[in-house]
Amino acid sequence: MRRTQVAIIGGGPAGLLLSHLLHGHGIDSVVLERQTKAYVLKRIRAGVLEFGSVQVLRDSGAGERMDREGHAHDGSFIVWQDREPFLIDTKTHAGRPMWSYGQTAITEELYRIRERDGGRIVEEAEQIQVHDLTTATPKLTFMKGGVADSLACDFIAGCDGFHGVSRQSIPKSVLRTFERAYPFGWLGIMSETPPVGDVIYAR
Repeated sequence: MRRTQVAIIGGGPAGLLLSHLLHGHGIDSVVLERQTKAYVLKRIRAGVLEFGSVQVLRDSGAGERMDREGHAHDGSFIVWQDREPFLIDTKTHAGRPMWSYGQTAITEELYRIRERDGGRIVEEAEQIQVHDLTTATPKLTFMKGGVADSLACDFIAGCDGFHGVSRQSIPKSVLRTFERAYPFGWLGIMSETPPVGDVIYAR
């Protein structure tokens, strides 16, 4: 059985950043990811960061590429048909800009840093199951290459999203869900067009 202080389920930006932050404090971790690294790095996700996220990446030493390739935005334009565009000026009202930087690039950089620092990332960890979650000695079991394996730990961090095994493993007696549903949705479109000064949401 493998052993670590913190077992992290999910090798996306959340799980990798947590592993990186823990390493900075001398805390050992292992990341379990059910997909391959190549698959994770091909996933296209949103690319707008709040300033707090930007600062965490900088403070942890993972923001150099973001500062080089990302773009600061003063706010967001809301555009309606036949109406004047309306700017939500985040920089003026909150004192901080938004940041445009692709999540794929964040993941690439965090993978590079964790590999540089000797971080342990188990790819293609299938059938992950959580055991003894409410005890002081939780553990994970999983399949790797058709072989059963396990990981003992002090803490489990679920970074595998809403549909992941982590959320499903939380006892219903303590699980609390907060949701606010809006009568509309946003569609993200990637386009090969000249860049604009600020983010635009159009209706």
